[in-house]
Amino acid sequence: MPKYQEELLKMYCDYLAVEKGLSANSLSSYALDIRKLFEFLDRGKKSLLKLKEPDLVEFIHLQSQSGLSPRSLARLVSSLKSFFRFLLMENHLKKNPAEGLTSPSLWLTLPRVLSVEEVESLLEKPDLKKPQGMRDRALLEVLYGCGLRVSELVSLELKDVRLDQGFLICKGKGSKERIVPVGRAAARWLKTYLKEVRPQWDRAGSTAIFLTRRGKPFTRQGIWKILKAYGQEAGLLDKIHPHVLRHSFATHLLERGADLRSVQMLLGHSQITTTQIYTHVSRDRLKQIYDRFHPRA
Repeated sequence: MPKYQEELLKMYCDYLAVEKGLSANSLSSYALDIRKLFEFLDRGKKSLLKLKEPDLVEFIHLQSQSGLSPRSLARLVSSLKSFFRFLLMENHLKKNPAEGLTSPSLWLTLPRVLSVEEVESLLEKPDLKKPQGMRDRALLEVLYGCGLRVSELVSLELKDVRLDQGFLICKGKGSKERIVPVGRAAARWLKTYLKEVRPQWDRAGSTAIFLTRRGKPFTRQGIWKILKAYGQEAGLLDKIHPHVLRHSFATHLLERGADLRSVQMLLGHSQITTTQIYTHVSRDRLKQIYDRFHPRA
């Protein structure tokens, strides 16, 4: 890979971190997308600064053929448009070859959600006779009850939780903070975990709320393993993914009459168009109920 490409990528990531305030996870995703582009250029012996729109269309098409989902392709297009806008802004290009790129429809991949009954089944799987089970119940209750991203859950610290006031402070994408209400069920299990379990494991004065049995803060991968294991026990493995409880949180709120703007605030979406996908999910599920039960369906 040419050295100048690495230098441009570093400059771009610095720009995203400083000017745009993106989180480490977002920076990693953007950098991964651009490195895929660089690999494409190297294989085809193409120059980054001489690329044209057909070259980028070919690259995106190849990524689609490799099995990349519409959602991942949409993020890839967003990464490319952002990267080439940066190059144009910094006078490395005279024309932006990504200006005309469009994202694939995300409606083809609606987020999978659990029914209320399926959520209840999942929440009841931890063994409450064991400290680990008490922690996992609290962890799952907070994920679903607050609609957090997995990355937001692992970054929660003791100072962020105000259970006596019924809310927590969450650090979302771009290090943006938001206040999220904590429901009665989540608060009850979290209090129990903090009182009875966490002190046993906190040997080094950690500030993280959720700890492993070794007293270490969780990683995103660690939370995913827990969710996957309980999903398998509940017979839901085909529906389980890292954000399944967050998606279910949003969908269940809308199905029960919550307004879209409030759900947007609870989820921490910067744009309401991101939240609108859940209205489509809700409509889709209502249609399924109609088709199943109405005599004239």
